[in-house]
Order: sequence, then structure tokens, then C-alpha cells
Amino acid sequence: MAASLFVAGRGRVGRSLARALRQAGHPTRLVAARGGARRLVKALSSEPRAIVFTAVPDGAVAVYAREIAAASGTTVPDSVTFVHVSGSLGLDALGALAHRHDVGSFHPLRSFPRPQPPAAFQNIVVAVDASSPALAQRLERVARDLGARPRLVAGADRMLYHAAAVFASNYGVALLEVAAGLLEAIGWSEKQAVAGLLPLMRGAVEEAGRIGIAGALTGPVRRGDASTIEQHLVALQRLDGGASGPPVIDLYRMLGSIAVEIAKEAGLGPAAAERVNRALTRKVAATRRRRRQ
Repeated sequence: MAASLFVAGRGRVGRSLARALRQAGHPTRLVAARGGARRLVKALSSEPRAIVFTAVPDGAVAVYAREIAAASGTTVPDSVTFVHVSGSLGLDALGALAHRHDVGSFHPLRSFPRPQPPAAFQNIVVAVDASSPALAQRLERVARDLGARPRLVAGADRMLYHAAAVFASNYGVALLEVAAGLLEAIGWSEKQAVAGLLPLMRGAVEEAGRIGIAGALTGPVRRGDASTIEQHLVALQRLDGGASGPPVIDLYRMLGSIAVEIAKEAGLGPAAAERVNRALTRKVAATRRRRRQ
């Protein structure tokens, strides 16, 4: 008999996961997490092969686990397993349940700004960890049923894994905000800026997936065009001079230095790389401003 699956939490991830599990052929119940521990425990008392996905905010996982443990006593079969869907938490977040139950993690490596259709799980990575090999195998099988690619990410590696996800997703959006802000400074609306920049951003990322990061890098750093970089810095310094937020010029310099290393891997010669590095660190903006006065 196939295991019954429960998704506890009706937020964006919970609803998306429950919908995808059902389409993949898994009997799945979506239940409320807030205030619903006793109802969940009652349902689990007759489900010896159940897997419960706790799709609650990271800060609530340990609290919810304690609520379930307090409500269950010995009424929930030991064979029921509990799994969180956090990218940053280890298995210890479910520690209140771990003395009687296998526990695990099942993190879809994609963003859920709103509930997503089952197709959202196709070809993505799902980071899996478990307190037993048997549960790890079950979770890997569930991930494959969704069309995803399971990948073991143990607790010791969790923070770097999650930091990578933040860079790729959250900070990618932050970079788009910075780029859009520069176009807004010359009169574009945010909608126009995003519409113009997204194809450029999407194309660069898709090329990185197709031919590798080094091969996908283009632009002045890759060409060794120190003159253009200096002019960028002058313009950014002028913009930052009237801004109240973090200086964009510092971000440009930092990302530029990373791009230099990528460009060297792609074939940029030592002399050109040195010229670019000098341009990135040279204090040219102040001199140019004095000349305009």
C-alpha cells in the first residue's frame, strides 16, 4: 500500500507541493498547520505509512514539531515520518519528534512568490536529507515522481547550500532592482526598465547553463575595456552623490573584480586583466567631478 502524504501548511509552498504530489499520483491531504496539530495527530493515528511534510516558515518548524509531539503521545505510529521543506534548517529542527520517528528534509530549489503549478517542480533540484537511509530513498523517489532531481544535502552543508540559493534567487532580484534603478534615473519607469532588462538577464543566465559560466560572460570586463569601466564609475559616482541608499559604485567594483576572474578563465590576458583591475580600483570619479566644477 502506498504511503499517505500529508502537507501541513497552506502557504505558497504547501499548496504548490500538495498540488504537485496529487498530480504525480500520491494520495495527499493538505491541512492547516496553525492550531491544527491535534487534528493532524488524530488523522495520523490510522496512517502507519504516512509522510508529513511540514510546510511552515523556518522559525515555526521546531515549534510545530513540539506541538505535534505534545499532542501525539503514543497515538501516532512510530512508522510515520516527518519532513520539513526548509532550505536552511537541519534535521535537528524536528528534534522533538526524532526520538520516535524518522525525520527528514525536502527542499525544492526554486522560489515560490505565489502558489505554483505542478510543472514548477519539473527538472529542478530537490535537496534531501533524512535520519535513515530508508526515508532518504523514499524522499528521493517522491522527488523523481514530481519530475525533479533529488540531491543529498547533509546538515553540515546546509548553510552554504542555502547561501548559494539566496545569491542565485534573492540577490538576483536585488541586482535587477539596482539595474532597473539606473534606468529609472534616466527617465524610464520601473515597468519599462524590468521589461527591457529581463531578456538580457535571462539570456545571460541561459547561456551560462548551456555553455558554462566563463563562456557566457560578455561585456567590458570580458573585453578588457578599461576605458568604458572608468566611464561607468564616473557616472555611478555622480548618481551615488545624490542618493541615500548603499553606494552602487561599491557593488559595481566588487562584482567587477569577480568578473575579472571569470574573464581570465575565459581567456582574458594578464595585461588586460591588470588594466581592468586598475580601472576598478582607481579613484577617477573625484578628479572628473573637480574638472566639471
